[in-house]
Amino acid sequence: MRQRKHALLRSDAQRNRERILEVAVAELTRSANTPLSAIARKACVGQGTFYRHFPSREALVLEIYRHGMRQLAESAEDLLENREPDRALREWMDGLARFAMTKAGLADAIRQATSAPGQPEKPGPAPVTEAADLLLRAAERAGAIRPGITTDMFFLAIGGLWTIDPHGDWQPRATQLLDLVMDALRVGAPGQ
Repeated sequence: MRQRKHALLRSDAQRNRERILEVAVAELTRSANTPLSAIARKACVGQGTFYRHFPSREALVLEIYRHGMRQLAESAEDLLENREPDRALREWMDGLARFAMTKAGLADAIRQATSAPGQPEKPGPAPVTEAADLLLRAAERAGAIRPGITTDMFFLAIGGLWTIDPHGDWQPRATQLLDLVMDALRVGAPGQ
């Protein structure tokens, strides 16, 4: 009985944490100075619960960034299990666009969280880079993209994502850009 109650509390705590992150992304994207109490209120958690998960604004902002990168990175394997490698890559690119737009919207909050002396640095992009490489290699092995595309080349090609205004109607522009990049990756593919 005690073990079951403990497991239930852990899943409840996880749901609270996820809800806080979801609300925080929306609120901090609107304004980097949104009070933490407003985020807790909109997430329907008390101050104690909020601060148990995120003891400071900096901790919250950096966890939003890490959480988004983790979700994006983990989605690569899931997509490869359920899609052809080129389809998996293209769908993952859509997720990358959503992440990029969220990150751009949170830029002020991230800058504030990492700019003060003694604050932690922004997490590096290694999980996302590794996921892109996983997808590129799978698509290359399947003959769906031209051989020899490096992750550096890939990120250079999609670099236009970071010039799109995240507050405007970004989705059609991102879709067009990513379709163009995917078409370019397919040129010269052995399976085409």
